[in-house]
Amino acid sequence: MDWLLQDPMAMLITGLGTLFLFGEILVNMRAIFALLGIGTMTFYFTTYAETESLTLMIIIYLIGLALIIIDGKFINDGTIGTIGIVSVLIAVALSAPNLTAGLYAVIGVLLGAGASFLLLKIFKTRKRKLWSKLTLSDRLTSEAGYSSMNEEYKALVGQEGVSLTDLRPIGTIRIDGKEYSGISNAEWIEKDTPIRVEEVDGTRILVRKINS
Repeated sequence: MDWLLQDPMAMLITGLGTLFLFGEILVNMRAIFALLGIGTMTFYFTTYAETESLTLMIIIYLIGLALIIIDGKFINDGTIGTIGIVSVLIAVALSAPNLTAGLYAVIGVLLGAGASFLLLKIFKTRKRKLWSKLTLSDRLTSEAGYSSMNEEYKALVGQEGVSLTDLRPIGTIRIDGKEYSGISNAEWIEKDTPIRVEEVDGTRILVRKINS
C-alpha cells in the first residue's frame, strides 16, 4: 500500500474525486457520482491528512463545495463560487504530507474540475437545471451588454464630432469626448475635419464631412 502514499497519487485521487463531485453537480447521475466522489475524497483525507487536522480539513472542503453549489444555484456572480474553489484547494493542499504532494493535489482538483465539463457532452440528456441556468445567465448578460451598446451607437445619429485620423474610408472619430471607429461614405476625410453621423448599423458608424 506504500504506492498510494507516493506524491503523484495525490493528483490521481483528488482528480477523480473532483471529477465525480463536480460531475454530479453538472449532470444528474442519481447520486452515483456523488457517492464515488465523497468516497474518493474521504479516502484522500484519511490517507494523507494528519489526525489532528483531519476534521478541520474536511470541514473546509465541504464548506468550499457548498459555496460552489450555492453560487451556481442561487447567486450566479462567481464571487462565492471563487471563494469555494479556493477553500477546496486549501483543504487538499494543507492535507498533503509535503509541498510536492500538495501541488499534485491542487493540480488534480483543477484537472478534475475541467474534465467534469466533458460529462456535459457525454450525458447530454442528464444536464441539471443548474447548468442551464448558468448558461442562460451568461447569454442574457451578453445580450443585455450588446443591446446597451447598440442603443448607445444609435443615439449618435445626427451628432457632430471630429476625425482623429484620416478616414480612407475607415478611421477614428471623436464624438462628445468618446472615440469610435467611423467610416465615410466613399469619400476621403482628412484628420481634424468636423464630421456628422449620418447612419448607424449595429456598431458601424457612417459619417459625412461637415462643409463649412
